[in-house]
Amino acid sequence: MSANIRDVAERAGVSVGTVSNVLNHREKVSPDAVRRVREAIEELGYVRNDAARQLRVGRSSTVGLVVLDVRNPFFTDLARGAESEAARHGLAVILGNSDEDVDREAGYLDLFEEQRVRGILISPYREVGSQLRRLRERGTPTVLVDRRSEDDLFSSVSVDDEKGGWLAADHLIRAGRRRILFTGGPFDIRQIVDRESGARRAVAGASGVSFESVPTAAASVADGRATGQAIAARPRADRPDAVFAANDLVAIGVLQGLAGAGVRVPEEVAIIGFDDIDFAAAAVVPLSSVRQPSQLMGETALRILLAEIEDPDSAAQHVVFEPELVVRASTAAVSGAPAG
Repeated sequence: MSANIRDVAERAGVSVGTVSNVLNHREKVSPDAVRRVREAIEELGYVRNDAARQLRVGRSSTVGLVVLDVRNPFFTDLARGAESEAARHGLAVILGNSDEDVDREAGYLDLFEEQRVRGILISPYREVGSQLRRLRERGTPTVLVDRRSEDDLFSSVSVDDEKGGWLAADHLIRAGRRRILFTGGPFDIRQIVDRESGARRAVAGASGVSFESVPTAAASVADGRATGQAIAARPRADRPDAVFAANDLVAIGVLQGLAGAGVRVPEEVAIIGFDDIDFAAAAVVPLSSVRQPSQLMGETALRILLAEIEDPDSAAQHVVFEPELVVRASTAAVSGAPAG
């Protein structure tokens, strides 16, 4: 039979209340009592029934985080930032991967509410305002990450994706590129649409520059590789001389597809991605990218969520970080053109 809190108190020679304080408010207990309780817990193999505790206190010591694709290092770094900030406040982060699936996304939101999490961070696949409103009405605050809500009713932490798209395309144009292809997807993800929109704006302001868009089923290395292979299969005169990929995973795939077919990067085709994940700098041809501060975004979102937990009636906050252009070998200027 499993040991309970009374067994621990008896073994340590203290009250049940003292054991509870050691588990929840150690600063209220003398070091000697903490030591005896810890030894009793170790000897008895006691494990706290956190589910029962949650029922008593009303909320758990966790927050939920739903991301679009856990394979993308951007979201891994974002989660690290949220975890780091949560740990400072005695909380843990439970991660859910929607995998760009609306049903899985809704399922995680329901599960987190059932688990009585303190609050939820979410990078939504599509518009989820109605479900988030229901969560808030029932006492679970939510903050959007890497996305701003359509109606601005929910706090958010994001980067200016439209400006980031402009930075990428403007850099390619300044590097002497005249046939730009944008690739990534799916196009029902707001961030990807905004990045393409920014790139189109940069091209519209330049003379003699063409632009085409090739959507993909997912923003993955495999989809990028397929795009790179398709570009390489075109007659040379019909190929773009630059590719702006919706994220670095797609950019790495495009690089693999082109290189595998003997197309030289950047001599024949320049490539720039988005996110500036660690793998971008480590690629065979180091990839230029548009950096967004993923870990800082996670930390900031968690702090905003904690503020809303403390004051549910507080006004929504919207933090928008500026993207940063990071230039590497994959977008070296063509002969006679100035570097961007």
